[in-house]
Amino acid sequence: MASLNPYLNFNGNTEEAFNFYKSVFGNEFSSVMRWKDMPDSEKIPDTVREKIMHISLPIGKETILMGTDRIEEFGQQVTAGTNFNINVSTESTAEADKIFNALAKGGKPTMPMENTFWGSYFGMLTDKFGIHWMVDTELKKG
Repeated sequence: MASLNPYLNFNGNTEEAFNFYKSVFGNEFSSVMRWKDMPDSEKIPDTVREKIMHISLPIGKETILMGTDRIEEFGQQVTAGTNFNINVSTESTAEADKIFNALAKGGKPTMPMENTFWGSYFGMLTDKFGIHWMVDTELKKG
């Protein structure tokens, strides 16, 4: 069964925002990755390297608040009101593909489903109603 989690996009102040959310919800970050942690990070501009690529904060039994700094140097922009995605976490790559393909009908995939360097099978799309989705499943290690 899939789970849904909010994924927030910020204009460079993700760390500040998530420290605030951490003070509100009282939990610890389960993941913090900076843009400098990416493969080929030497290509990342110095002004961006310390910004947040991905952060996760558990806020309930089954809910995780996640976020990122959108980077203008990469052509990414944040618009208030559309600065979020819905993340669907699945239990298998087959379930991820099924959900991704169904949501993509009439919409626009922005990143195809693929294995990532952070250990997930992941893709992004905008559905036919303009809603931004991220679909992932954790790749089994071993």
